Amino acid sequence: MVRGLYTAYTGMINQQYRLDTITNNLANSATTGYKREGATSKAFDEVLAIKVKDGSEAYINRGIGNVSLGVKIGENYTDYSQGSFRSTGNTYDLALEGNGFFSISFTNRYGEESTKYTRDGSFITDNEGALRTKDGDYVLGQGGEIYIPTDAAEVSINALGEIYADDMYVDTLDIVDFEDYNYLKKYGENMCEPVDGAQMKDVTAKVHQGYLEASNVNVVSEMVEMITITRAYESNQKVIQSMDTMLDKSVNEVGRVM
Repeated sequence: MVRGLYTAYTGMINQQYRLDTITNNLANSATTGYKREGATSKAFDEVLAIKVKDGSEAYINRGIGNVSLGVKIGENYTDYSQGSFRSTGNTYDLALEGNGFFSISFTNRYGEESTKYTRDGSFITDNEGALRTKDGDYVLGQGGEIYIPTDAAEVSINALGEIYADDMYVDTLDIVDFEDYNYLKKYGENMCEPVDGAQMKDVTAKVHQGYLEASNVNVVSEMVEMITITRAYESNQKVIQSMDTMLDKSVNEVGRVM
């Protein structure tokens, strides 16, 4: 019976973790370039249940089958599928069609610089013409930081990521892709960074100027999943309440009679 309490407890912990993941998805459903996350579950290794001290079996211990001790949290995964495009008409709003990431020169609060990757193409230019993210980090081109002439009357960016100011070539966006996205780790809301073993490959993504890629979170599906999780959590909760009632009767009623 106590084992049943533990099994129901592991179920509640797992459902809470899944709920946290879905809540984060819903909170970022309007975040440009956000990729939804999912959570996996797996069972504890099964153990052999043994019948002991049973007179009907001549007091010989005998295996009666395998039992599971509950569920445990598996791994988080990221769904990198394409999000829908939203037209903005802004010169420096860019969206990627296909697999690939914009390269960003990121500076943390300690002043340490590193390269991060994102699908969020909502860029701006500063007073010097530097192309930056809305958080102030530099957008990288094949030549490093990108500077667009501040007196340019027209700036165009083609499908290959080539930037032209008044028909004069400026730079090409540094767009990269990876062989296996399992070697990418999320950083913040909509950036990621490679881990050991990540390998780059040729990019096939196309750049669309004047568009932004919305998150790939389906709010309706997430809400339905949230309801399912809530019901599963309540079921485990009722199991614990039922077992608590039986333990109370065993100790305070059956034990008192004996």
